[in-house]
Amino acid sequence: MKKLICALLAVVMLAALCACGGSGSGETIKVGLICIGDENDQGYTYNFVRATETASAELKKQGINVEWIIKYNLIEGDPVAVANEELAEEGCAVIFNNSYGQEPAMLRVAPNYPNVQFVGCTNEGSWKDDLDNTHNAFAHIYEGRYVAGVAAGMKLQQMIDEGTITADGAIIGYVGAYSFAEVVSGYTAYYLGAKSVCPSVTMKVQFVGSWSDATLEANAAQALIDQGCVMISQHSDNTTPATTAEKAGVFHTGYNADMISAAPKASIISTRIDWTNYFVYAISSVAAGKNFDADYSHGMKDGDVVMTDLNKDIAAPGTQEKLDEVIKAISDGSLNVFDTSKFTVGGQSVTTALAIDTDGDFVPDQGEAVWDGVFHESEYPGLMSAPYFNLAIDGITRLNEAY
Repeated sequence: MKKLICALLAVVMLAALCACGGSGSGETIKVGLICIGDENDQGYTYNFVRATETASAELKKQGINVEWIIKYNLIEGDPVAVANEELAEEGCAVIFNNSYGQEPAMLRVAPNYPNVQFVGCTNEGSWKDDLDNTHNAFAHIYEGRYVAGVAAGMKLQQMIDEGTITADGAIIGYVGAYSFAEVVSGYTAYYLGAKSVCPSVTMKVQFVGSWSDATLEANAAQALIDQGCVMISQHSDNTTPATTAEKAGVFHTGYNADMISAAPKASIISTRIDWTNYFVYAISSVAAGKNFDADYSHGMKDGDVVMTDLNKDIAAPGTQEKLDEVIKAISDGSLNVFDTSKFTVGGQSVTTALAIDTDGDFVPDQGEAVWDGVFHESEYPGLMSAPYFNLAIDGITRLNEAY
């Protein structure tokens, strides 16, 4: 299994960094970040930009000064390849590509710059290539989605108890980007969290075929509301599902950023990946001339997955206490999000499932993902951090497909 950064690379990088000098004590390192959107989305890209700031502060404590060069609104294909080339030519020692569709272009460029480290965030191609300078990174965001689902389920159960809706009216609408494993893993975890506190809940999923399209996301949210959904959630990049929910008088939980300011009467809570730890880990490794993992994924117990503040003005009573309990249980391992006793597929219990990536390839040496009664998601360090849970569990209806 690949991959080690050669000793020569470590020496070359360290010498280059020391030659850079920089303001204050220690070395300065140039770091590139290629983003699918811009920080005005107040969601996905905003979350990355925020992490550049917190990571820079942490790295400065180690005597490492970071000069970030950020390129925005690059989705896939040749423009992404050009951006990677430009950042490499500008002297970036590490280049982070922040979205799934960017990785193929990144992998075209990486062989031409063996002394530059290329990272595909939320991706899966680098664990199986033969390059020493490519990496994947993600987080166990399904844990945060489960917690957000608990908050949503408590609100739905409150509405049932108060007679606002009937038990069979506890319907979640989920705006998804695409219908592959990353999104399936997230909405399934969310549904299981909701179901743990609201047993009658069901879910409808509408895919938009884009990671970031504010109008399509709003339209999908409205279509779900028109079908009777009283709670909206999302695996998409913008705040429009939240604002659409508020306009319609239903509730919402978000992703990537606190969306309460966008929809204070609707948005209950969000979950997000905090990329600070990974940025610090990767950049400090390069600065020290050390190897860093080809594949990385951590969760709540390590602080890589976090929850935003709870909107106590609209959350059900007791929600914060329940969330604290659930977060502790996830972190200490006493609660497994994909406990196979908690769901069925086609009315049957799940006793076996394969860990397969989006291209249909088996995770090497670890094809079986279920053991000890749990589907073990993103738990193969050094192999594949990207989600591979792709089961169609009962209680969730996909209204369309978008690959």
